[in-house]
Formats: sequence, structure tokens, C-alpha cells
Amino acid sequence: MTNLKPNRRMWMLGAVSLTALTACGDKKAAEADHGHGEGEAEEFERGPHRGRMLRDGDFAVEITIFEDGVEPEFRVYAYLKDKPLSPSQVTLDIELTRLGGVKNAIAFAPQADYLRGNSVVFEPHSFDVKVTAGYQGKAHSWSYASYEGRTTITAEAAQAGGIRTEIAGPATVGETITMAGRIEIKPEGKSQVRAWYPGRIMSLSVELGQSVRKGQIIARVESSDSLQTYPIPAPISGIIVEKNANTGDYSGDSTMVVIADPTKLHAEFFVYPRDAERVKVGQIVTVRSLSGDTRIEAKVEAILPTADLVSQTLVAHVHIPASHAEAFRPGMGIEGDFAVNAQTVPLAVRTKALQSFRDFTVVYAKSGDTYEVRMLDLGHKTAEWAEVLGGLEPGTEYVTDGSFLIRADIEKSGASHDH
Repeated sequence: MTNLKPNRRMWMLGAVSLTALTACGDKKAAEADHGHGEGEAEEFERGPHRGRMLRDGDFAVEITIFEDGVEPEFRVYAYLKDKPLSPSQVTLDIELTRLGGVKNAIAFAPQADYLRGNSVVFEPHSFDVKVTAGYQGKAHSWSYASYEGRTTITAEAAQAGGIRTEIAGPATVGETITMAGRIEIKPEGKSQVRAWYPGRIMSLSVELGQSVRKGQIIARVESSDSLQTYPIPAPISGIIVEKNANTGDYSGDSTMVVIADPTKLHAEFFVYPRDAERVKVGQIVTVRSLSGDTRIEAKVEAILPTADLVSQTLVAHVHIPASHAEAFRPGMGIEGDFAVNAQTVPLAVRTKALQSFRDFTVVYAKSGDTYEVRMLDLGHKTAEWAEVLGGLEPGTEYVTDGSFLIRADIEKSGASHDH
């Protein structure tokens, strides 16, 4: 994880409302933020540096996170009977437990009038905190919860709210060009059936819309030369989409019927000259219906070399799998998002998952029924994908749909730290 934009001021560790957690009935979590149980869930004693005061008899420490011109770091001040102690007289360790059980151990060394942590406190500043201090041979310890950008939603409520998740991982990211097109049957998926020898059609046993199988006898013709009747089998399996003859008609070179296989489809996209150099065979295309209800990812399988004389467009063919033939029917208008200059990146999230939180761009990670912000360092972004350079671990489950509901719940609860 990587911190992105440190705010230039000191904030008080744990000055975080736990309303987001109690919103789903987790009152115990709210009580944890007290340390020793004084006051309301959102309140704690503040020290001279506006940090959290932790007391044990006459001994006390004040916990702050400092980020004025530096990456966020712990700075802790020690007191005896409310008088400052030299940091060289005190030993200190802090253990942070983040959502999902990840632990960060931080050791401290004296510097100026405080003890300074030896590692960056990465965003989000949301964790359970365990503090251990030593002074004159006596050990002191405290623990408390300090959460930000976190809320808990039951599985039933998440499902009802339309919350959906995915696992963050590699993706192909590139600039997107959107083009219009249509669904057509491939040439090999269509057959024009003619008589082999001219003659009278003695029988034609198929109708428009009828399904036929390859080898099925669909007509019988009497040859004008031999006066022999011969059968005409269906050359492919499919559906009769055209019928241009009837029993008793004379069959010369004209087409009697046309059979089309509706599972052998491709999308034809019209590539304008300005995009012709950037569209290549093998590129990934997101094909979607005009309603947007159905979309698939496929590859450009061919680009016809001849441009239309009027529009000067080229035609790009994109294969449509047979499994999607019910959703994409011949003649339908479609749109396609072509990923040009595409490259595979090791970690990306869906662009639609991105939300704002304070001055960060975030997604919401999910662990059980708990959701929490992850501040992202982003690279290349398209309409579909955003490359992640830092702030999220590969394999993290994150919210793709309904993230605005989680954001609203967190904002309503005030679950953000006091920057």
C-alpha cells in the first residue's frame, strides 16, 4: 500500500467517529474507541499537541500522527504528573491491526522532545491500536480502536442495495475508441440453395423460419435434360431465412432458399479514416447492445482492406461466440469500445468503482461484512479500467457496484479522521 497525498497538518489518532460501525448494531465496536471508557464514543482526552492522551496513574503518553511536509508518522510525547518527560527515558512500541488482520509493528526512538515512529503510517489511518510503554522499569499498556472510512453492512442489506464486488488483479488497459456497428451472420454461416440442374421443382418441403439440419432433404427437382428427379439436401444446419420458389416452379440458376446458422455471428464495425491506423487485428473490443443490457469482450478477427467509396470507412469484424447468439441477433445495431494502445497491467480496478473520499480517489475494500476505503495511486485510466500503482493489494475484494451507497453511509456517520 502507498500513501498518496499527505495533508500538511497534524491529526489526532483515533479522532474518528464509529457511527458507521454502530449503524449496523455493532455497539461494542463503538465502545472500543474510548480506551478506558470515559466519555462518549467520539470523545477522548486531548493533550497539549491535540493528540490522544493515554494515562496509567501519574504516567501518560500523547499519541499523534504528524504529516507536515513528511509522510505520516507517529510522534508520541511522554508525561509524568502532566510534566513533559525526556523521550530518552521512555521506551515505546505500537502495534496496528488493520482490517483483514494485517499487523504493522512500529518501534520508536527519541528525537527532540518526542518519540518518533520508524515507519510510515499508510492510509487509511484505520486500525485497532495497541500501545506498550516502559518507564523506570514499569510497563504500561493501552489499546483502542481508531477507524476511518469504514462501515459494516449485513450481507442481506448489501444484496438488497445492489452492492457487487470483484477481486482486484491484472487487466488490459488502453485508450478507448467507440464505434457503431451491426451484427451479421458470417459468410460460412449462410448458404444459398440452388438446383443442381435446371428443371421443375417437384417438391419444396420447407417454410420461412423453419429449422433444418445438414443433409436433410429440403427439395426434389426433375431435370429438364434427363427427366430424372434428384433430391436437394441442406448444405448446412440452420434456419430458412429466405424462400424464393414454390413447388411447380422452374428452377434455373436462381436461389430457391437461403439457410442461415444464427450461431455463426460476427460484429461489423465501421472504422473511419482517423482511426484506421490505430485499429488492429487482435485488439480487445467490448461489444454491447444499444440498450447496454448485454456486453461481451471479444477480439478483432479481421479488417477488410477495401474502403467504402462514399464514407471512406473500413469494416472491422469481431467474432461473437455462439453462447451469446440469443442476445446478439443478425441485423441488430450495436456499439463497440476498441482498446487501442492497450497493455496488460498487473493491477487494475473497474473505473465505475472509483469514488472520492476527502482529497483521495478510493475504492471500498470488503472483508466479511465490513467495508473500508483504500486510497489509490492511479496510472492510465479508461472508461472500463483504471491502473492501480499503489494503495491496494492484488487479490483484494473491492466494491464495483453500489459503492456510492457505502460512501453515503460513511459520510452520514462521520467516519473519517480529524485531519
